[in-house]
Amino acid sequence: MNFLNIDDVTHRQLEELLTQATNLKEQHARGKTSDGLDGRSLGMIFEKPSTRTRVSFETGMTQLGGHAVFLGPDDIHLGHGEPVKDTARALSRYVDVIMARVFDHEDVVELGEYATVPVINGLTDDAHPCQTLADLLTIRERFGGFDAEVAWVGDGNNVCQSFVLGAALVGLELTVATPEGYGVSDAVLDRAAELGTAPETTTDPETAVDGADVVYTDVWVSMGEESERAEKLSAFSNAGFQLNETLLDDQLVMHCLPAHRGEEITDAVLESDRAIVWDQAENRLHAQKGLLTYLL
Repeated sequence: MNFLNIDDVTHRQLEELLTQATNLKEQHARGKTSDGLDGRSLGMIFEKPSTRTRVSFETGMTQLGGHAVFLGPDDIHLGHGEPVKDTARALSRYVDVIMARVFDHEDVVELGEYATVPVINGLTDDAHPCQTLADLLTIRERFGGFDAEVAWVGDGNNVCQSFVLGAALVGLELTVATPEGYGVSDAVLDRAAELGTAPETTTDPETAVDGADVVYTDVWVSMGEESERAEKLSAFSNAGFQLNETLLDDQLVMHCLPAHRGEEITDAVLESDRAIVWDQAENRLHAQKGLLTYLL
């Protein structure tokens, strides 16, 4: 089984995976260790830099009794010097699971097609399902389930698209606010509708946050979009998409990090008691431990 998109799992499987993550988190809090992956190895492919993805996966494998191998762009020949399918087949002879954080989503699809061990999408330009696992775990902890209203305010990027699908899987009420031309793809909205309920969409951030329990945002300019920076900053800031004291009331605030303080979110909001971003960041560790044990 591969985990390339959040909807690669069913609602039942997702609930089981989150429950496993919760159990492992509680076990860790009691100071107990697990040797569930003793002798297992994780190969971690990185084309994009990372703080949370690398540390959470590597630490997670250590806490589960396993071992992680970092494979940066200068360490292997993924896509340059060796076809992706050959990398997949070779790594499958060495490791028990592969995690890839790459630009092109088709690369993880090809890895999954040719690998004989599970492949995890650690982030692509299209999707970030591991982040969604942590997001859903955080909301589940705060509300005792998914009876909450969430507003996404910002770019309809990879994090947003995975969250839209995750929300549909668990029945979370979601409104997505993006500037004109920066919305979630129609294909993702169609998939969400097939899973459960597609989110409400709007170009007005005030409409989106009205009545919401949680407001979620991400950077306006993702890695690889640097040439679009000036255009995107203008489009988002002029339309009032910054999470600040004017837009928000007392909603909880989520951000997948890293944050560009002063752009999509103010320093005051990020440092306030309403921000639960550090719970999200911690839950990357526990959610991915749940995922690794579930897959293996």
